[in-house]
Amino acid sequence: MCAFHLESKQSMPNDFNQQIIKEFRANRGLVGGPFEGGRLLLLTTTGARSGARHTTPLGYLPDGARKLVIASAGGSPANPAWYHNLLADPRVTVEDGIFTYQAEAVVLRGEERDLAFARAVETDQGWADYQARANRVIPVVALHPVEGAPGGGPADGRVGEHLRAIHDAFRRELSLIRGEVAASGPGLGTQLRVNCLTLCQGLHNHHGGEDGQLFPLLEADHPHLAPALARLRREHQTIKRLLDELQELLSDDGTDPATLLAEVERLTTELEAHLDYEEEQLVPILNTLTR
Repeated sequence: MCAFHLESKQSMPNDFNQQIIKEFRANRGLVGGPFEGGRLLLLTTTGARSGARHTTPLGYLPDGARKLVIASAGGSPANPAWYHNLLADPRVTVEDGIFTYQAEAVVLRGEERDLAFARAVETDQGWADYQARANRVIPVVALHPVEGAPGGGPADGRVGEHLRAIHDAFRRELSLIRGEVAASGPGLGTQLRVNCLTLCQGLHNHHGGEDGQLFPLLEADHPHLAPALARLRREHQTIKRLLDELQELLSDDGTDPATLLAEVERLTTELEAHLDYEEEQLVPILNTLTR
């Protein structure tokens, strides 16, 4: 599913959006039908005039720590309501299917907007079609998580389920990237590179946090976990090497998609086995704790 197909539905009756929102929340961000396999989020804004909260399902583009959404309104000459709302109050709520968190919405300007929109067009020509008939410069908005976000996760606050939710987010994104690489043409698009680099950075940060904070705490309170934690640390080093090799490929303009796909598949095999083992060893103990 291409992201713009969902964003274009904003002009449809509200009950259509409500169906998508209900399915999204019931299935932790997974939506079927024509939207299956897309990157979706729920954006909740505060009405500029009413002050009421409004939730809209949108496609998004990864962009490092932030996410980008595009106010195309299906090529309408008017900006969508959610865009007007965040101009009045840029503090918004984002649901990505795994986490719910507060974010600051920043409208991109000038060259930064143009480069981001060009990346979207490179991914899907539908964005260019919308721009051609909109008779306005279609805005691109960056959603910056506020300090401490993302948050949310399982409602009961169990640490183990929180960890599993983080892992599920990585599994989902890796699955999307594998599909994008497999479907890519003879060259690697800029947005696809950004998607991969965003995943790499997220995994680096996650494993760094485990090595520096979570694992030492577990070792102190549960010494019997020492062999499992030693294995997990070794696997972190293996995954770091694979991520470094993947990033090197992404920095080379001559990288062929088939070569990149082989590296993504290798990373997938190692990472999924690692996540499964970590959950098997740590989740039962972590679930005795609450955040």
